[in-house]
Amino acid sequence: MVQAYILIQTEVGKASAVAEVIAKIPGVIQAEDVTGPYDVIVRAQADTVDELGRMVVAKVQQVDGITRTLTCPVVHL
Repeated sequence: MVQAYILIQTEVGKASAVAEVIAKIPGVIQAEDVTGPYDVIVRAQADTVDELGRMVVAKVQQVDGITRTLTCPVVHL
């Protein structure tokens, strides 16, 4: 199982709506709208890195109102 944080920038005023839509995507554990340089932070999981990448590109990045994403895989050192 691979987990990652996805940091999302949105159009002005869209953070809450984006977080609500993303929270319903299979594989998303949590989606919160936040303040700071990013507007939404998502914790997601998938069976493989490739599956995680497909989720981000095919589902998360397609949500209306998103301008940029940054995916940060969780590592256990």
